[in-house]
Amino acid sequence: MGRKTLIDEEELISRLSNVFREVGYEGATLALLAEATGLKKASLYHRFPQGKEQMAREVLEKAGSWLEEHILAPLRAAGAPASRIDAMVKQLDAFYSGGRQACLLNMLSSARIHGGPFTEMIERVFEAWIGALSAVLLDAGLDRKTARSRAERTVMMLQGSLVFSRGMGTTRPFREFLKSLPAELRKI
Repeated sequence: MGRKTLIDEEELISRLSNVFREVGYEGATLALLAEATGLKKASLYHRFPQGKEQMAREVLEKAGSWLEEHILAPLRAAGAPASRIDAMVKQLDAFYSGGRQACLLNMLSSARIHGGPFTEMIERVFEAWIGALSAVLLDAGLDRKTARSRAERTVMMLQGSLVFSRGMGTTRPFREFLKSLPAELRKI
């Protein structure tokens, strides 16, 4: 009979994600990851034989799946562009805990400077998001170039609002960005 699992898979990935969001890839020591999960280092290595990189990769895959289900699929769905944008804003607010949580893509992209192991995954996520949002803006009547530019700017501003909120110790910049986003995107 096998050993009883101390933590289920979803909770394990969630706890690892929280560590990477808080301290980034470089700051996420095995000791911090073990403490956050309640597992011994040996148990983490048993579950993730490729170590911290595998942990971060699986966390990114889970975040990508969440983004697909809660942001991209609703953006691609039928319906009024305004409704799809409002749904995106609501989901972003939930995902980033009202601006209290850092962006996982940002916290793991710091390794990218050195040709990090997550470069392609992060680029794919950003491109998919920008593409889905661009399509909604095309549906809203914007031309292709303007739609793409606004979608890119939205993702940039979101990232900036999260960094700024974290740096200032307040969620106000993030909340104000989300509040103004629907009106900004609807300007034709």
